[in-house]
Amino acid sequence: MQRPVVSIQYCSQCQWLLRSAWLAQELLSTFTTDLGEVRLIPGTGGIFQIDVDGHLVWERKADGGFPEAKILKQRVRDCVDPHRDLGHSDK
Repeated sequence: MQRPVVSIQYCSQCQWLLRSAWLAQELLSTFTTDLGEVRLIPGTGGIFQIDVDGHLVWERKADGGFPEAKILKQRVRDCVDPHRDLGHSDK
């Protein structure tokens, strides 16, 4: 069984690498071995979007900015393992 892949596409012109890396670290810390990988993909033009196996879970312009770690974890959980309890992140 293949584990899900999270892709974080960020604008390198806007210097959003650190934000992207921090969110990647948050996801990897929470989902440990449940994820196959978290990819950081540099882009341009103000892009910031996150998907799980091609399913869009966050898009900066449509969702109104950047996700809080808690919200992102919930959205990734809903794709990866909808019945998983995220503890304090679900409150």
